[in-house]
Amino acid sequence: MKRNPFNIYTDEYENWFKENELIFQSELLAIKQIIPNNEKGIEIGIGSGLFAEKLNIKFGIDPSEKMLEFAKQRNIIVEKGIAENLPYDNNSFDFALFITSICFVDNPAKAIKETHRILKNDGEIIIGIIDKDSSLGQILEKNKNESKFYKYAKFFSVKEISELIEIGGFFVTEIFQTLINENIKTVEKPAKGYGKGSFVVIKGKKKAGNNIYSL
Repeated sequence: MKRNPFNIYTDEYENWFKENELIFQSELLAIKQIIPNNEKGIEIGIGSGLFAEKLNIKFGIDPSEKMLEFAKQRNIIVEKGIAENLPYDNNSFDFALFITSICFVDNPAKAIKETHRILKNDGEIIIGIIDKDSSLGQILEKNKNESKFYKYAKFFSVKEISELIEIGGFFVTEIFQTLINENIKTVEKPAKGYGKGSFVVIKGKKKAGNNIYSL
């Protein structure tokens, strides 16, 4: 991403989640259905560490220096960098998490292959997106040029992300969705599958013996 709005509007990012606590908690709950417990994980595109802190993820990477300052204050071990060139050894983590950050990556396919490289055997990739086929996704796509953040985003459908996960050396194992109700009035209980919720979390498991590092 040539121009990083997260480095410019960091405070606005933090404040949005405070002002939209029900959405934040609903998305967290959906991720918690899938995320492994008591394993070594990393959030790629960690931002300010809001999600990582609540999910007990201790490692993160992001290209925004200002975002990483917030993440450090949340006691997360962070690196400045991009998803397509991760500064970690092979087989370093049990799982890796993207929360809408895949939408801001210049080369998502390469990022997923890099994620495959840093994961241990049977490691898991978890990608949360605003489904572009959902009602919210269509609204955001239509109005993206008016948004400070989404102006630079590429929205994906669940099918597109699932295909990228498969091409990247994983097989999809679970999908959960939330934000089914447009006018959310309480923390929403996530549901399996997709097609109704605007926020969808997709998990893939690393295929054994699959070497896809060469691009």
